[in-house]
Parts: sequence; C-alpha cells; structure tokens
Amino acid sequence: MILREHYLNAIDRSLSRSKITAILGPRQCGKTTLAHEIASQRKSNFFDMESPKDRARLQNPELYLSGLSGLVIIDEIQKTPELFPILRVLSDRSTENGQFLILGSASPSLIRNTSESLAGRVEFIDLQGFDLPEVGFSNLNTLWVRGGFPLSFLADSEDDSLAWREGFIRTFLQRDLPQFGIHVPESSMRRFWTMLAHSHGQILNSSGLAGSMGLSDKTIRSYIDIFTSTFMIRQLQPWYENLKKRQVKSPKIYFTDMGLLHQLLGIEDYDSLLAHPQAGASWESFVIEQILRNTPGNDGYFWSTYSGAEIDLLLFRKGQRIGIECKLSEAPRATKSMYSALENLKLDKLYILYPGTDGFPLSEIIEVQSVPGFIKKLRQQETENEKKW
Repeated sequence: MILREHYLNAIDRSLSRSKITAILGPRQCGKTTLAHEIASQRKSNFFDMESPKDRARLQNPELYLSGLSGLVIIDEIQKTPELFPILRVLSDRSTENGQFLILGSASPSLIRNTSESLAGRVEFIDLQGFDLPEVGFSNLNTLWVRGGFPLSFLADSEDDSLAWREGFIRTFLQRDLPQFGIHVPESSMRRFWTMLAHSHGQILNSSGLAGSMGLSDKTIRSYIDIFTSTFMIRQLQPWYENLKKRQVKSPKIYFTDMGLLHQLLGIEDYDSLLAHPQAGASWESFVIEQILRNTPGNDGYFWSTYSGAEIDLLLFRKGQRIGIECKLSEAPRATKSMYSALENLKLDKLYILYPGTDGFPLSEIIEVQSVPGFIKKLRQQETENEKKW
C-alpha cells in the first residue's frame, strides 16, 4: 500500500478549518481508501450511498445526522443530491455538530449542488491517481506506461494492468457517461474517446471532431467538458498577450492519465510506447500533469503562435515567468522556438525536461533538467513556503 501523505495532510488541514471537506476525483482513484485512513485516526461515521443499507439509514437524514458526533463521511454523495441542502443546514448550526467529509466521482450535478447549496461552507480537494513523488522517482517509467490509477499501477503484471484499464474504460462508457446525460452507443463513444487519444497534445479542433462523428460542434464541446469535469481530460488553456504575432487562443487537449491514453492507442508496454508515433505527445502530457499536480494553487498555460513559436507550459511563481519544454530526447538542445518564447514572453527561466537523470545549463536562462529533479525543486519551495506560514 502506498501512503498518500500529501493528501492526508491536505485533508487534515481542511478539516481543521472547514465544516465540510469535499474530495472529488474519478472512480477508482483511491478516494474511499483515503477516507478509511482518515476514519481510522478519529471518531467517525461512514456512509456509502451505493449501499442500500446506508441509504436506508438516511431515510430521515436531518434527524439522523444531527444526532451524530465526530466526523461524518459520506461516499458517492452524488447519488443523493437531496443531502446537500441538509448539510448546509447542519453546517450552519453550533459547533457541537460533527464535521463532514464528502466524497464523489466528479460530475456536473455534483459540482453544481455543492457550489449552490454549500457555497462558502465547503473546501474542495481534487484527488487523482498516484503521482511521481508518491510512487518514488525510480518508478517513473512504470507510472508513465501504466498511469496512476492504483489498481493499474500496482498490478502484478503488464497483462493485469491492461485488463484493469480495459475494464475501467468499458465501465466508464457503459455506466458513468449515461449518468452525465450522454446517451450514445458505447461503440460510438469508444470511437470518440479514441479520436481524442489521437488528438492528444494538440489544439482542440471541435469542428473536425464534430465532422468525423456526425455531430454538432456544440455537442462535441459538451462531451469534452464532461470528460474534463470527470478528470479524464485536461484542457490546458492558452496564454496570450498584446503581441504583434497572431497567437493561438484555443485550448490543448491532454489525457490526465497516461495509462488510459496508452490503452486507447493500443500501447502495451514501455518498448511499444517508445516506438509509437504518439510517444512524444505522451511524454509531454505526462510531464505537464506531474508538474501541475505538484504546484498547488498555480495555473499552467501553454503559449503558441501561428508562425510556429510555442512553449509547452508556462508557470507564474513568486513573480517570475517560468517556461517548460518537454523533450523525449537524451540530448535536448535549445531551439529557435524557445528563443522566441524567451524574447516574447520575457521569461525569467526556461527548463527543458527530458527522460535523462542529470541536469545541466545550456545558457544563463535555459537549463536541461530531469523530471524528478524539477519536481524536487517544486516540492522544496512548497515546503519552505509552508514553514513560513
């Protein structure tokens, strides 16, 4: 078992200052396991809204919950949206009432109910699969190939991991998407998701996808928004300024879990990944996802012009502009596009992240760095900031 200390600490901090804490994330990412770990450390009451027994216990929820003390944990709360206004009432009562930890597979209805009913009363924690610091930097290639879903990453063999991911995809298409209002045959949605996999790392072209699927541009965008709200897809937004050059203003599409991407692309192991045409895009998104998960409170952007200049990721940290380029090469070098980004965006530092182990400078501003090395820098800065607070 991998102890997710970073999330445990975040939940502890949230519970110390908020009446309600909400953990949102995709199915099978470890929300329930994390909640049971929290429950083992304090007096608590656990309810699973997919359990008929627990649903029966909450037939009169306001009366039942108001009599409980300690931490009240409600799993899969999106199954019972009628609980949201009751939680609002209970959270506004005296501090003698218990605290609430609610868990849910992100969905439009869940987010809407929490934002409307519990505004100002709830603190959100987004939970994904394992990240690199959790599994150990020596397991980078395994995490890249299998993805971070616990049962995929921890599988005994590549075949077991592939089988789990295939089952997850089928369950998501058959069971979850209809709950979000997408009533399309599984085969059609599988084709759409596979098309997104082949468009991975590219500027969103909803018109092209709509033409291929025989649907409207508006429908395609709504599908992508649902994939985004369920943590399957990340829409990386563009950064644009008042420059003379024409800049891209549409988002890029990335899979948040590389294991699912590789499953849809038919990539079975590390060797077949390196030989695949999408290897570079897969590495780029893997690196971006790991960085963004380890930069809490920092939004990332990409920058691109129609003349070809671009930067994979733009971060703003402590008043500095940091550019990041992801290169699947053992000997990366600075390019004309990077120098253009340095000049136009006034970058304070540009990192080239590659699959090697050593870091070295290419100039005063441009530095080649390994992914573990860069994340260690981010984590060190985060720790220093926490000590100051």
